[in-house]
Amino acid sequence: MKKIIAGTSSPMLSKSLMEITGIPIADVSIKKFPDGECYVRINEEIEHAIIIENTYPDEKIIELFLLQDAARRMAGKIDVVIPYYGYGRQDKIFEGGEAISAEKMAKLIEQDAERIVLVNPHKKHISRFFSIPVDIIDATPILAEYFKGKVDIVISPDAGAEHMAKKAAEIMGCEYDYLEKTRISGNEVIMKPKRMELNGRNVLIIDDIISTGGTMREAIKQIKAQGANKIHVACIHGLFIGNADEKILQAGADEIVTTDTIESAYSKVSIAPLIAPLI
Repeated sequence: MKKIIAGTSSPMLSKSLMEITGIPIADVSIKKFPDGECYVRINEEIEHAIIIENTYPDEKIIELFLLQDAARRMAGKIDVVIPYYGYGRQDKIFEGGEAISAEKMAKLIEQDAERIVLVNPHKKHISRFFSIPVDIIDATPILAEYFKGKVDIVISPDAGAEHMAKKAAEIMGCEYDYLEKTRISGNEVIMKPKRMELNGRNVLIIDDIISTGGTMREAIKQIKAQGANKIHVACIHGLFIGNADEKILQAGADEIVTTDTIESAYSKVSIAPLIAPLI
């Protein structure tokens, strides 16, 4: 029988998937020993396991490996859904002597899996690190649907995320732009929209990941200085390291919205409808 194995990183997402697909969540015990080591046990028979687990933070990686091992000892097929692929940003060698962590992680995960599902990995070519089938889900459209009618321009904080802003804007039927950095002096940088005027407009700033919030905070300040009306902030993966969310709100954001790839108070959009057809 096919069952969902819910890792501790994704309880609400797993529940949403169960409600949409009708696939039950397996009875699984996950706990920590006094020394911090992880213990897992699957308490029922499973023929086809669908494991939902992040590879962030580090402790979830160990939990994923152990869930895979436990499933492998009884299941004939294992699918692994990784809502947020941790270590994905080290996808190549930037300086000599480095590990390519995104590739190493893939090689370890695929040992006990027949199929992988990733949601907006930092770079699409990460899928090529796996030697088994990989499905990549793009959550940008479902975020865009949430903001329909709320904003009239979508901005990315840099040129690297312009493709996200463009896709979201096409769905929302509005304009898009990105912030271009200009260095004024050794310690002064200004960020301005490349093409559009923002005065009096309702703006959505969109990116794939919010980590420490530094880039987003600066983007908000610059967009506010351009005379924007309301500023909404959205991302696929909301890590919010430290007090990143507070920084963003204090900088002038009216709203923060993320998906439930990393579950938090800002997870207002679920990726479950996108994953359901694949499982």
